[in-house]
Amino acid sequence: MADDELLDEREAAKLKWRSRRGLVENDLFIEQFFATYGSRLTQRQAQGLTTLMDLSDNDLLDLLLRRKEPTGEIDTRGVKEVLEQLRRRASAPPPPLAG
Repeated sequence: MADDELLDEREAAKLKWRSRRGLVENDLFIEQFFATYGSRLTQRQAQGLTTLMDLSDNDLLDLLLRRKEPTGEIDTRGVKEVLEQLRRRASAPPPPLAG
């Protein structure tokens, strides 16, 4: 299977379920990620997200908040790609206040 091949709906739904976390802060990043990218995830991104989900909640949050960068065995193209997508979405400006 090619790294850039898209996940089918079933695979994406299973990955989303598996990505549920204990820390609400992590869940907020992940929910936004799936809302934005969930329908067009590639195999490489799925592997990167799976690798990130194997981390403890605190280690994942440190990566999401840029307190740390991926090193060692998690320093892969897929992890970096997904991490940047997670960070980019979370750092979007808030919507304007209704007045």
